[in-house]
Amino acid sequence: MLAASLKPGPSLAAFAPSTRRKPPAAVSFPAHARPHRRLLLAAAATAEGAGTAPSQVDTSSSSSTAAEAPPVDEARLAQLAADWQAARADKDQGKILKLPVLRANSGGLIVKFNSLQGFVPNPLLSPAHWCKDPQRPIQDVTKDLVGSSISVKVAEVNEEEKKLVFSEKDASWSTYSSLIKAGDIYDGIVGSVFHYGAFVHLQFPDGCYHLTGLVHISEVSWDLVQDVQDILNEGDAVKVMVVNIDTAKSRISLSIRQLEEDPLLETLDKVIPSDSDQYPNASITSSPSEIELLPGLDGICSELLQEDGITDVQFGRQALEKRVVSQDLELWLSNVPVKDNKFKLLARAGRQVQEVYLTTSLDQDGIKKAVQRVLGRVP
Repeated sequence: MLAASLKPGPSLAAFAPSTRRKPPAAVSFPAHARPHRRLLLAAAATAEGAGTAPSQVDTSSSSSTAAEAPPVDEARLAQLAADWQAARADKDQGKILKLPVLRANSGGLIVKFNSLQGFVPNPLLSPAHWCKDPQRPIQDVTKDLVGSSISVKVAEVNEEEKKLVFSEKDASWSTYSSLIKAGDIYDGIVGSVFHYGAFVHLQFPDGCYHLTGLVHISEVSWDLVQDVQDILNEGDAVKVMVVNIDTAKSRISLSIRQLEEDPLLETLDKVIPSDSDQYPNASITSSPSEIELLPGLDGICSELLQEDGITDVQFGRQALEKRVVSQDLELWLSNVPVKDNKFKLLARAGRQVQEVYLTTSLDQDGIKKAVQRVLGRVP
């Protein structure tokens, strides 16, 4: 008996595949899992074919689910349509709106317009916010505006693309542009700087910077300027003069150099002084043996002698100026009137300055026209 009990059992390989018992499959599906649903669907399909009740229960369940879908809010749709129409009307009328700021992102502000939300891009914000602290990032400035209200005008309305854009700059222009005029002088802060010019924010009597103008490269300095970025930097404090106001394009032209004395209006005795100790900005060469004419000047003088009323041309003093007004040869007229048939011209190129004396019967206006004709003939 002991030997029999120690006899090994039959190997699994002894069983035929058809008789091998398969291990039970583990089932971990919850009651509402897919296998159970398949059974229900199969049962319902079978019952439906037989015309029994389960088909009716399933159909009523689907109808109940469809009935629970939220109805279309006709009132809200009507309100949205009315607000889009109001936005278009406000844009056409140029109306200034006071809108609350809901939130800020890296690109600008989200504002509330009735049931709609609109966007104010950073470039369309008033410079008054940034100029309070020019060194502060604009994203930090806009965060402080959340919860406040700002004055804006509608800049763009596109209902199909759900695009509603507002501009605070446009509202500022409508409010403050009528207060400025050509010749006004303002303290300003330099904003964006490009090679062709710099945008300057103008400080108004209330201490805020409401409007922005452009200082073109030609109005930065009397010196020759190749790139404005070499002269001005963002955040610089400057004093500017209003040169022109284009109300149609909402543009202001500014000048820095016109606040300095215009060299074109200086007398020759001031530009090339007789007493160099009093005017250290120029070095004088008055000896005729040291005179070396500016390239092209002799040809111009020969042409001047061909003009009626000009009988003689002589060369006077030379000087080297500290600033470069033009690289090209230019002829400037003195604002000293003709006296004893004598008149002075000033030839300039680079830093070189040369006096030219004319003997003429022409008045100052006649000399100007003669010079213009000559410069038109000489290449």
